[in-house]
Amino acid sequence: MVGTPGNGGAAGGEPAEPVRRPPEIEDPTNLRFIHPLSARLVPRLAAWGVHPNAVSAAGMLCGLLAGIAYAHYRDWRWTVAGFALMLAWHVLDGADGQLARLTRKQSHLGKVLDGVCDYVTNIAVYVGLAIALAGQFGGWIWAAAAVSGLFHAVHCASYEMQREEFALWSAGKHSTALAALMGETERGPAASWTHRIADWLYRPYMRVQLATAGLSVDFHKRMTAMQKSGDMQAESLRERYRRAFVPALRQWVAMSANYRTLGIFLCALAGQPLAYFAFEIVGFNVIWLALLAGQRARRQRFLRDLETASA
Repeated sequence: MVGTPGNGGAAGGEPAEPVRRPPEIEDPTNLRFIHPLSARLVPRLAAWGVHPNAVSAAGMLCGLLAGIAYAHYRDWRWTVAGFALMLAWHVLDGADGQLARLTRKQSHLGKVLDGVCDYVTNIAVYVGLAIALAGQFGGWIWAAAAVSGLFHAVHCASYEMQREEFALWSAGKHSTALAALMGETERGPAASWTHRIADWLYRPYMRVQLATAGLSVDFHKRMTAMQKSGDMQAESLRERYRRAFVPALRQWVAMSANYRTLGIFLCALAGQPLAYFAFEIVGFNVIWLALLAGQRARRQRFLRDLETASA
């Protein structure tokens, strides 16, 4: 859940509409399946007064149960149960952010909790598979599970930051993490001790995301200068950015957790969860490095084109 600390409803007592990712860069599985289910759930949760953080915690519980199920993957019924529980986690993971925006209960604590719940779910599933495989392959399988989990976290954090960058430059949506990248600090009224603790937790979480994303300070400085100079109208700049970067963001959906969920299920159902660990460590890393290199080249090319157009 991304946003600034705050509670309460929208002005006039009416809740805000849920804010979703731009559809042109969204994962097709989210667009057609996960998010429609989340969207149907959110108004009911709001009517019942459920807090977004409680939704995140419920999603984490589904993830923990999925880990227990995958520890028994040799029985296909447990594998199907694990897959169903992970789908439930995805739906709740999509619902908590929508609910936070709908009820204006966004916070740094919610952002951190959302990320922690995601990591706990992934750890639970990887541990469950490692428990099942340790008797067959020995202790080294724990190292394979740990490395897989680390790369999973890095790839997903990198993907999330690419989407935040796109939301910033294509639609002007504020990003606390990208503001920190630029050395900007947010000032506001004195916060409660709970908000101060949440901010203290959020800063290292944010730095991890930035460190994995391959974002360019120079790119953001030059884009900001272009906006302020008036050489190009803001909407024209955003439209150019959308045209240039939509194809790249569509490629980044390969880093989505959805495909990992499907991969784990298929490999476990085939009785080969070790094959998933191997692809996580090798295959996804190759894809990730290629995406980072392509994004870096695209940013450089985009800046050159802007300078030519403004000249």
